[in-house]
Amino acid sequence: MSNIPDGLYYTAEHEWVSELAVDGTVRVGITDFAQDALGDVVYVQMPEEGTDVTGADVIGEVESTKSVSDIYAPVTGQVVARNEALDDDPSLINSDPYGEGWLLEIKVSDPSVVQGLLSSADYSQQVG
Repeated sequence: MSNIPDGLYYTAEHEWVSELAVDGTVRVGITDFAQDALGDVVYVQMPEEGTDVTGADVIGEVESTKSVSDIYAPVTGQVVARNEALDDDPSLINSDPYGEGWLLEIKVSDPSVVQGLLSSADYSQQVG
């Protein structure tokens, strides 16, 4: 059974999104289910800070020993941070997908979109 923490939002494409911060940013990563399906992550390609992203568009990829998987923007906004630690140690996605293995922080253009993502219960049903 995958680890699906409460208090996060999820997408059908297996990304998680943190609660909206006071400054309008969210942290984004891939779920435990996704990292488990991928296997050992060896490389992550993500947009640079300052890049505008549109919800549901492909914005990068995660490469594992088994396959390459697209990363989709869960929200529309601007990338304000990327997890540089993944450049040196992409396996953080495997060991800690909801913590040290986060991917990006995005300043959301429409905060109401976050509320429209899947709850942990909804996502759990989808992958269950």
